[in-house]
Amino acid sequence: MEISLKYLPGGRAAASGSMMAQSDLDLKETALKEDLKFYFMNPCEKYRSRRQIPWKLALQILKILMVTTQLIFFGLSNQLVVSFKEENTIAFKHLFLKGYSGVDEDDYSCSIYTQQDAYDSIFYVINQYKQLKNISLGTLGYEHEGSGLKICKQQYKKSTMLPSNETLNIDVSTETECIFFKPQELAGKKAELKLNSSFFDLEFYRLIQVEISFKLKGIALQTIHARELPDCYAFQNTVSEYRITFNNRAHSGKIKIYFDSDTDIQECKDWHVFGSVLQKNTQYILVFDGFVILSCFASLVLCTRSIVLALRLQKRFVNFFLEKYKRHVCHADRLEFINGWYVLVIISDVMTIIGSILKMEIKAKNLTSYDVCSILLGTSTLFVWVGVIRYLGYFQTYNVLILTMQASLPKVLRFCCCAGMIYLGYTFCGWIVLGPYHEKFEDLNTVAECLFSLVNGDDMFATFAQIQQKSTLVWVFSRLYLYSFISLFIYMILSLFIALITDSYDTIKKYQQSGFPVTDLHEFLKDHGSAGYRKEQTSMPFICCCRRQQSDDNLILIN
Repeated sequence: MEISLKYLPGGRAAASGSMMAQSDLDLKETALKEDLKFYFMNPCEKYRSRRQIPWKLALQILKILMVTTQLIFFGLSNQLVVSFKEENTIAFKHLFLKGYSGVDEDDYSCSIYTQQDAYDSIFYVINQYKQLKNISLGTLGYEHEGSGLKICKQQYKKSTMLPSNETLNIDVSTETECIFFKPQELAGKKAELKLNSSFFDLEFYRLIQVEISFKLKGIALQTIHARELPDCYAFQNTVSEYRITFNNRAHSGKIKIYFDSDTDIQECKDWHVFGSVLQKNTQYILVFDGFVILSCFASLVLCTRSIVLALRLQKRFVNFFLEKYKRHVCHADRLEFINGWYVLVIISDVMTIIGSILKMEIKAKNLTSYDVCSILLGTSTLFVWVGVIRYLGYFQTYNVLILTMQASLPKVLRFCCCAGMIYLGYTFCGWIVLGPYHEKFEDLNTVAECLFSLVNGDDMFATFAQIQQKSTLVWVFSRLYLYSFISLFIYMILSLFIALITDSYDTIKKYQQSGFPVTDLHEFLKDHGSAGYRKEQTSMPFICCCRRQQSDDNLILIN
């Protein structure tokens, strides 16, 4: 009896400690469930539950309007730049290419077939360059004093060639010789001496190519009509008069003339534009771009904060689950806390901020990186509009698209890997066999594009009809090749591809009627009182809206 009395208080203390530990665990579980329930609510349910204003939702709607407006303004400005470049390229071809018809021949501008035409074309470029200021309709001028017209010819070293006797003696090593004309020299006797020199005695049997290059300056004034500051351009033009495309530069008797114009937008060093409307319009756009940057920065901070809090909540759930149930949370439940939409928004915000800064510098004529700015703003706007699907996903009817894409994506990727092997096989086969006989199979990139068009049912008859019938064996092979490819990909592979997506859609529809498979996280939340957990969601389980008591306000909740 003494022993019992002696140890009775200690036993009561141990039992009391165990009860307190169990009570703490229950309180921790209740708080965790409350936080999880609130985290998986949509913005409307959070507002009804705690009157929390959905700032991120409002900011995303505002950002969509501002980013789209900014893109439209930049697109209209960029359209002027593109049209100026294209029109100048066309003008240069008419100015410097003799006999240019206005339509390019395949990948080159025009072609010549006689030696006299070659000489005439070369001297025509020199003469036009000399009279440029008198004949050009554009605001063009020569480069600085040190630049001018450069003519280089590349040819094989001395050799002999007698096609009639099938005799060839040639050194395959090449040599390059150049001659230079300054703009102020073209009207003098020095230029005449150069033009009459032996440099222009071309030996066509060993000539590889003649390249004429020069630089010009230009100013685009059409931007002033759009209430923008003008741009200054540097045109680096190259006329290559001999370039062999097939058979390792074999001399076929046809000289192709290529015209390549590399346009570089530069900052105008000294410009004065008068007009208050023009200056104010530029300032207004710069202020608007500043507001876009601020809104994107605020969105970036809010979404980053939400991801950090979500990772903390995930850690709490994983530790509690391990403490109470003595097992680890599965990978799928861990991914429930990673909101992919927030990651997409963060990427979009970063690209928009960088693109907006570049746009402001371009607008102020401090930078000319139109291409980089276009890629950043265009991609960010794409991500912003794709992010709208997140809010449509709160409605069960629209959410079918998202769930179907998520369910079918792994199977579609595995299927595309297998189909891609067959596609690559057809690509290489068509390139090596049909390349010499069909223009759509001349290189690997063109073959891949042609086969992709055939899969979609485009340009079928033209692909069949354009094959050259010079070789009966190749013609028969082309028929077997095309018929087998079309039959295999359209009737079998494409149908199986659609069947995979249809099967995923049917699975999602069945789950929406009978319920999705329940995971540990779902079971953990489903047991929480009246928290009507929605089984319709798999990747992002949302909690039905339920009223919260004021006594719960001391809980730390995730936004």
